[in-house]
Amino acid sequence: MKLRVALIGCGRIGQKKHVPALIETRDLFDTVAVCDLVEERMNVAADQFEKAGLKRPETVKDYREILRRDDIDVVSIATESGKHYQMTMEALESGKHVLVEKPMALSTRHMNEMVELSKRKNLKLGVFFQNRFNPPVQEVRKKLDSGAFGRVFYASVAVRWNRNEAYYRQAKWRGTWEMDGGVLMNQSTHAIDLLQWFLGGEIEEIYGHIANTNHPYIEAEDTGFAIVKFKGGKTGLIEATSNVFPRNLEETLAIFGEKGTVVVGGLAVNRILTWRFEKEESHPFMNLPDPDTVYGDSHKYVYRDFYEAVLKDRKPYISGEDGKKAVEIVLGIYKSFLEGRPVKYPFDFSTEEMKGVKL
Repeated sequence: MKLRVALIGCGRIGQKKHVPALIETRDLFDTVAVCDLVEERMNVAADQFEKAGLKRPETVKDYREILRRDDIDVVSIATESGKHYQMTMEALESGKHVLVEKPMALSTRHMNEMVELSKRKNLKLGVFFQNRFNPPVQEVRKKLDSGAFGRVFYASVAVRWNRNEAYYRQAKWRGTWEMDGGVLMNQSTHAIDLLQWFLGGEIEEIYGHIANTNHPYIEAEDTGFAIVKFKGGKTGLIEATSNVFPRNLEETLAIFGEKGTVVVGGLAVNRILTWRFEKEESHPFMNLPDPDTVYGDSHKYVYRDFYEAVLKDRKPYISGEDGKKAVEIVLGIYKSFLEGRPVKYPFDFSTEEMKGVKL
């Protein structure tokens, strides 16, 4: 049995990752329609399916038209971040299962509402934190689950990338508080998701600092740092910048325990750099090639898992509850910066509260 899916949002990530992933999972999904306000982007996306030998999906400008249809089971949302909440809520209300790009929303309250509505409607809500499926990341997860690290002390992430003026000029929503946020919310939530996932996901306190040092044409931050305290005495360290000259350098995650040390890096946490356990000093995944983009190659695995979650009526591997945790950390960093002190979890905060703040 195939599920019928519609893709809402045919921009950069939609064309580069979602369309190829849906083509690759053609045994599970029939892509019935693609949707975007820009007709040219829709047609480019639809043409990709046709060139792959599949039936050309319909092109629909108004996403609400898709939500009114009975021949669609799943909607996949890859629009601007600031639209994720409203579209997800409307899709769930219309009876559709939803897969939504990160960040799932820009407000703690909105994320909680999305999770609650999916439960109330008995529908699946999944989030694209696809790097959890990267083979090196899965290897680390296995070691954590087996207890091979012993007691975990702390973990750190470093996202050292470049985003220039041309990138931000491509779309007016980029770098705005209303629709996006900065390097932490847009470029770094994947790494922050892995950090919190490896450290147990139970946040206690966040202390953060942000700045805009090199991008005067955006509202949000181009640099961010944070210390995150987790239950059990574990600590997470975050460093993120979009100021690296002249191009992306690395996305690196390190985890330190009493019996193990691992560093995963490469362009998109796709290669093991350090692998040290008792009687283990190397790993076959040390020589993996970089993917073609920083988005990695694992969107297809998110789709495959979501298909099984719907058919078997189980939680997606990255559910709404999972997907909100990294965003909560970023919102906590913003709140901490605004208040000039550490903030305790849980809290209520939104990027809207950052409007007009001088960085």
